[in-house]
Amino acid sequence: MAATYSEVIDTVTHYYCDHHKTDGTTKILHAVEESTFKKLLPLLSMFAAIAILTIGTMIVRQEYSSMSGMMYMMAYFFLVFGLFKLTNLRGFADAYATYDIVAQKSRIYALTYPFIEIILGILYFFSLGGIYRDLFTFVLMSIGTLGVWKALQKKDDIPCACLGTLFSVPMTKVTLFENLFMALMALYMVLAIFTMGHMAM
Repeated sequence: MAATYSEVIDTVTHYYCDHHKTDGTTKILHAVEESTFKKLLPLLSMFAAIAILTIGTMIVRQEYSSMSGMMYMMAYFFLVFGLFKLTNLRGFADAYATYDIVAQKSRIYALTYPFIEIILGILYFFSLGGIYRDLFTFVLMSIGTLGVWKALQKKDDIPCACLGTLFSVPMTKVTLFENLFMALMALYMVLAIFTMGHMAM
């Protein structure tokens, strides 16, 4: 258990957890916050790398529309995260089954999930699949969002399997935002296709 309180006794600093604190201890919030931030660094670094890759691809291909930006962002998201999960497929499946509502009931789903992400990444990068790809992504990420939300509600100390088992990333609201953001982008694309089809009529 991480130390959250400290007390100086005879010039020596002693650290305590919540259950062993005394009246003279002082809460060390900064230490807890720093630890959480450090654990999230791999995930935040991946977000930054995906943003750079997205902008770079848009510049190289001279595609500056918001739709192109979302397509490339989703492509790199699925490709990068899917490949990280493949570094230890069985380990990822075990971790994913601790909170995903479908993976808890189907081992096959947990094992195939990284491949689903990689296929979606390819489809988004090459603009293949259209509305069927977007609808599938919306359902997939909505299911993921629900699983993460339930895990956060229980306040269980479980790792996030978003980067596989290569990094120890805690389950936080960042993971919830990540899944929800992807679901909303897919939904936006679906609505955009319907809107353009209606305008064409």
